[in-house]
Amino acid sequence: MRKTWTLSLAIALPLALAGCGGSAPAGTSNGGGAQSGGTIKIGSLHPLSGAAAADGQQMDNGAKLAVEAINNAGGIKSQGGKKLELVSADTQGKPEVGQSEAQRLIQDGVVGLVGTYQSAVTANVSTVAERNKVPLLIDVSSADSILSQGYKFTFRVQPSSTVLGTAGAQFLDQVAKAANQPVKTVAVLHEQGPFGTAIRDAFKAEAEKAGIKVGPALAYDAANVSDLTTQVTQVKASGADVLMVAGYYRDGVLAAKAVATVKPPALKAVYGVANGAFDLPQFPKEVGAAAEGYFDANYHPDMTNPDMQALAKLYQDRHNDQIRTGAVLAYDSVRVIADALERAGSAEPAKVRDAIASGSVPTLIAGNGPIKFGPTGENENATPILMQVQSGVIKQVFPADKAEAKPVFPAFKSQ
Repeated sequence: MRKTWTLSLAIALPLALAGCGGSAPAGTSNGGGAQSGGTIKIGSLHPLSGAAAADGQQMDNGAKLAVEAINNAGGIKSQGGKKLELVSADTQGKPEVGQSEAQRLIQDGVVGLVGTYQSAVTANVSTVAERNKVPLLIDVSSADSILSQGYKFTFRVQPSSTVLGTAGAQFLDQVAKAANQPVKTVAVLHEQGPFGTAIRDAFKAEAEKAGIKVGPALAYDAANVSDLTTQVTQVKASGADVLMVAGYYRDGVLAAKAVATVKPPALKAVYGVANGAFDLPQFPKEVGAAAEGYFDANYHPDMTNPDMQALAKLYQDRHNDQIRTGAVLAYDSVRVIADALERAGSAEPAKVRDAIASGSVPTLIAGNGPIKFGPTGENENATPILMQVQSGVIKQVFPADKAEAKPVFPAFKSQ
């Protein structure tokens, strides 16, 4: 029988955490330090600089809060109450840097890694984890190719690109048909790396099953793009009913600004799939009225869960910012490692790996069952929901049993 980590224990009391001040809270470090007496090290690999730094910092913050919560709740009790120590490293959003930093953290004695946000970086980090036989918990990185190689030490908490792209196409088709506004054509705008490409391919395959024509598909370099007006002008010329966008936060904002400028007249909706911007509360605040009606098929924090509400409040109080989904997934990923350490009764990476593979840990993500890994390392209960910006607020709109509001489709009046 699987032993389940108690979610309220992993959260601990927000007031207890709120009292932890300073730039590097207890149980965290910035890497390179000697092993602290009696602590168990976990490595956090995220882009703390570069184009995705805001997302990476959020995720590192989420991992730190999980470590604090577990330590405040008594540490790893099966190992004499040993405390966790998070060692943070900056991938800079570069695969080669992520790879070298992963190796450095392993040499520094971490028993597991959490990361990394960009699929291209995670692909390199996973090879290091497998070679050294140290568990890697993928908090955010959806490319299917990462876990298609028979890996044994790499596990993914979020849904894969195939799950996201397939569900995204199904949601769009069902919502549009329910509104008696079936979609005939979808243009795709995606970041050019393995993440965006895999989302594009999965979405296209499923959409075409429903008789939806997909194209043009326009790729861009997320790390260096500064304007997407040219691409959106091509979308306008295509006359597509819907624009699907798969990318990160900064480029998601650029896409929205380009749509507001170009105003494609045939466009019924902008529809994200695993988009790094469209389901975040920061998005409508930054883009303003132009964000209204935007959809995103994605994973999202369960804000009906009191534990999630407590974590969101704590994050706001600590960082003066609203928590993003990536931070929640990083938080969950640390909890998975902590649960494995508790059940294994050992900090030996191979034993921690086996405990991760057999565990079942409650999640803070909406619509998902407990985190439970299948033979390939995929979370068997990871699935997206559909969200939409309505009156400047992110609302869950589909499937119906997860909905806070009804989807509005078409999302746009005549452009």
